[in-house]
Amino acid sequence: MLDPDYELFAHVAAAGSLSAAARALRLSPAMVSKRLARLEQRLGVRLLHRTTRRLAMTAAGERFHADLTAILAATAAAEARVTGAALAPAGPLRVSAPTSFGRLHVAPHLHRFIADHPAVALAIDLSDGFVDLLAGGVDVAIRIAPDVPADVVAHRLADSRRVLCAAPAYLAAHGAPATIADLAAHRLLAAQGQLPWQLMARGRARTVEGDSIVATNSSELVRELALTGAGIALRSLWDVHDALARGTLVRVLPDWEGSARVGIWAVHPRGQPVAAAVTAFVAFLRAVIDPAAWEGGQPASTTTTSPGGSA
Repeated sequence: MLDPDYELFAHVAAAGSLSAAARALRLSPAMVSKRLARLEQRLGVRLLHRTTRRLAMTAAGERFHADLTAILAATAAAEARVTGAALAPAGPLRVSAPTSFGRLHVAPHLHRFIADHPAVALAIDLSDGFVDLLAGGVDVAIRIAPDVPADVVAHRLADSRRVLCAAPAYLAAHGAPATIADLAAHRLLAAQGQLPWQLMARGRARTVEGDSIVATNSSELVRELALTGAGIALRSLWDVHDALARGTLVRVLPDWEGSARVGIWAVHPRGQPVAAAVTAFVAFLRAVIDPAAWEGGQPASTTTTSPGGSA
């Protein structure tokens, strides 16, 4: 049997706080803290940095957590094989998602997953940065990308169509580009790593080079800048479909869109047993992520464009 303090540490690492882990384990925070201290003393290493507001794993803690996660998953799978029973989803589950997508299309439905799987200790991290699954102790990540690396198991949940758009106020002040080449004279908006843009129209491809007029790591900030008339952005329909419907954003060069290769993926580490909680969460994402919610009824652009245009 695995040391119960090991399992306690795994719960704390997944929950991100002593209090959250204590609630999941039905223990007092003081008892959780005491047992963690006992474990660290026995191992002779510090596993967690503790502050009044948050916990962070040390390098030793991250390595230990990665090993424990694999052991716990393997143990659960072995028990299921021996008993022939399908284990109900349970235990810690850490999920990572892009900030905007997680807020708009995952968070409103999480109450359903929590109600259906009360034995899962769920922790959600929202970040626009790339997350290393193993180093970060992440069980499932949502990624929006053209492809995924070979070291993960990937489930494509939906396409992620991206369109050029701007506020009417920006177009009134600066004019609407008629060709792709015209974008060079316009103010572009993009988060770190989002430029250059790879655009497609009727089988033709163009690359738009340039720099964002505001440097930022936040995709949500880019959306707000576009809404307030700061420039032209390439945004996912799942993010701006409501603004397009209201007319607070309008499409620019509507023949052109971002590469169709970009998809919305659920990924989890390859090469280790898949926990029942991971399988349940992927199934939950498949059920609640509905491209029809943002694909249908997109209004035509109110700007004047020529078909395609050349770079």
